[in-house]
Amino acid sequence: MAKSKLVQANEKIAEGVVGGYKKIENGVVGGFMKMEEGVVNGFNKITDKFVDEFLTKDGESVEDAKKRLAQEQEAREHSPKVKKQSTPSRNMEDAIRDRLESGFKTGMAAMAGGCNGATPCTSRTPITMYMATACPCSNTRT
Repeated sequence: MAKSKLVQANEKIAEGVVGGYKKIENGVVGGFMKMEEGVVNGFNKITDKFVDEFLTKDGESVEDAKKRLAQEQEAREHSPKVKKQSTPSRNMEDAIRDRLESGFKTGMAAMAGGCNGATPCTSRTPITMYMATACPCSNTRT
């Protein structure tokens, strides 16, 4: 079956458009691939130089040092966690966290003079006098 001149022209235009698109796509992808290769190669050169300068042992190659470091990292990741030693700032954070977790009523009782809820609180701290609130351990006002 013979194709009309219009259909043939349409197909020729479509082939030209698709061909042009493919050329642009290949150029862009090729450019990104070259850029990626350059970045990766540069990074590898820097890491090799760093490992060679600071992490290799006497007579050890860069590749051997990288393998040794990877094995040491693997051993650290799979070893049982060692509890960190507490520092003064860490102890303060724990104390604050414990205070917040203990709840509002306990915190208010501590501010009101150490009321534990078992006996009526008779202490009159500036906080309870200012707030004129009911004692947490009884229904009377302090």
